[in-house]
Amino acid sequence: MMLQQTQVRRVLEYYPRFLARYPTVADLAAAAEPAVRESWDGLGYYRRASNLLRAARLVAERHGGRFPAEVAALRELPGIGRYTAGAVASFAFGQDAPILDTNAARVLARVFGPGRRRGRMRRLWALAETTIPRGRGYEFNQAIMDLGALVCCARRPTCPECPVRRVCGTYSSDRRPRV
Repeated sequence: MMLQQTQVRRVLEYYPRFLARYPTVADLAAAAEPAVRESWDGLGYYRRASNLLRAARLVAERHGGRFPAEVAALRELPGIGRYTAGAVASFAFGQDAPILDTNAARVLARVFGPGRRRGRMRRLWALAETTIPRGRGYEFNQAIMDLGALVCCARRPTCPECPVRRVCGTYSSDRRPRV
């Protein structure tokens, strides 16, 4: 949850201290909210701290202190939406769950065509689900996010270096990427 709306390098400054103070779900679940907010101080979006505490309490209570591996069960926790549930299921549990951050969405939209604005995100989530090679969710999600961040950038993409340019609708149409 720390990574929601916050850059990785910023989170890396806070995460070790937070984890030192709350090394287990049980430790976090037993904490008082003011103490958790104090540990969160400087990260902003304090509702995330409250949601993390509420989620830890539910995980301790309903799941024996272990986060569930299934996307549906993760989404029942406070502060965990489709993206975060997919990230946890994929990266922590090796599930073939889609993750659609800004970078991955851009890659999929450029490769497959953005389509109409209406219903665009729903179509992109469906594409993300169907393009994950079975048993390779972790690698695929990491690769597509990295591809979007490093090659298929929002501004000035380096299309000639792109490993998927041969199947890319935007590259093959000779259009300047607008997505």
